[in-house]
Order: sequence, then C-alpha cells, then structure tokens
Amino acid sequence: MKIAFSPCPNDTFVFHAWVHGLIPGAPPLDVMYADIDVTNHLAAGPNGLDVMKISYAALPWVLKDYALVPCGGALGRGNGPLVLSRQSEDPATLAGKRIAVPSERSTAYLLFRLWAAQHAKGALDIVVMPFHEIMPAVRDGSIDAGLVIHEARFTYPSYGLTKLADLGEWWEADTGLPIPLGAIVARRSLDRDAIAGWARASVEYAWAHPEASRAYVAEHAQEMDPDVAKSHIDLYVNDFTANLGEEGFAAVDSLLGRAAKEGLVPAFDLAALR
Repeated sequence: MKIAFSPCPNDTFVFHAWVHGLIPGAPPLDVMYADIDVTNHLAAGPNGLDVMKISYAALPWVLKDYALVPCGGALGRGNGPLVLSRQSEDPATLAGKRIAVPSERSTAYLLFRLWAAQHAKGALDIVVMPFHEIMPAVRDGSIDAGLVIHEARFTYPSYGLTKLADLGEWWEADTGLPIPLGAIVARRSLDRDAIAGWARASVEYAWAHPEASRAYVAEHAQEMDPDVAKSHIDLYVNDFTANLGEEGFAAVDSLLGRAAKEGLVPAFDLAALR
C-alpha cells in the first residue's frame, strides 16, 4: 500500500509501527515523505497515493476520490498556527503587506484567512514559500509577517520574532472547538475501516512503546533538537489522533463549513466527511 506523510515527528511517531511491520495483518507500506503542500496538491491530481496525510483545508478538493480516515491525523487544542512579525503591531496594519504562508491549501492558511477577515482590514499580499524559509525571511525583512506551524511554535524566539497572533487561541475562543490540522485520507476504493484500524493500532503501539520510534523519528526530523521533537509529538499526537470522535467531526464541520460560506474552498456536502 502506498502512503504519503510528512517527515515531521508526529507523523513518523504515529506510523512507525505500521511502517516497520509491527501491526499484525496490516499490509506493507511504501512510504513517500513529503511536506503537506506537496501532498495537498498530489491528492487533488491524477497521481495521488492510496493513503495520504493532507491538510483538513484540502479535503473539499479531494472528497470525490478520498474518504476521511478518523484516526492518524492531527487535531487538538493549544497547537494552532502563529502569525509572526519582527515587532509587535496592530493586526489591522497588515493590510497591503507581504505575508508568507506555507501553502494556500493548508488549514493554517484557512484559519489565517478567517482570522484576517476580522482583524486585518484590507487586501493582503500573500506569498507562498517553503515552511523552513518563512522565519528567516521575516527576520531578514524580505517579508513583513509569516504564518508558521509545527515546531516554529517553540523556536521562533531564536529568530528574534514576535507573536502577532495565535490562531489556535483565536479559533478556540471563537468556536469552543479544537483545531483540525492534518487529516488522513484513503482512496474510496479501499476499505476505510480496515485502514483506520491499522492506523489506530500504530498509534497505540507508539504510545505503549515510546522509545521504539526514537531513531526513526530522529532520522527524518531534519536535525531537529530531540527535546523539540518530543515537544512536537506531545503537542500534536493526542486522543483525537486515535479517534476523531464527535467533537473532532464537529470541529471539521465548523472549519470547512465556514470556509465554504466565505468562498475559501469549493462548496461540498458536509455529510461526505463521514
């Protein structure tokens, strides 16, 4: 079975057991490691793989061909994207400025657009660039502000940057719901329930044997400090990873329903998510 997920610690931690043949009955995996912007577009094209980790924001483009797998993904509280700048300023002053984002089909970007509609009055100059280039670009002044995810939550002070907004805090205060970040999807021609079972077993193995995946996580963590990698896993792998549940589905419904209403994603039947 061909699968694509990111080299980030939460994904390698979650899928370590399945990748290494430790889940009884699960088919062997042929893994493609790719950033979320790559998988978002791959899933929407003719060459998508059997199972993929994509942004929840990208779901409306792929629901015809892919079903949402209710485990293995990233959804939670206190782990939202950040808007960073060189100095503290009123978000309203962002209008007309260059804002770097890691993908225009990411959940982070969707949250940013919904937040900006309330706080940054006026048009924004959006620039898509690789995630690892955003903080240096803001620091060096080639970009006015940047939208960042993942380990940037822990490392942005080392770039001398200031947190302009925590989109997770904004979303949770506005909705009372957790933030849908990354989703696992499977081709509709496959057995979604079986895939969900194997993914859940891999998550449970990771929790039961936290040291087993350490070398695998470190191998793909792009020289990330081990303590940062552990913080990354602790933040993004939680009960929603094992089971999306009704609260998780409500969060996805809220995010994508709002986005469709604002014309940020194609209109679609929310029932297709289930």
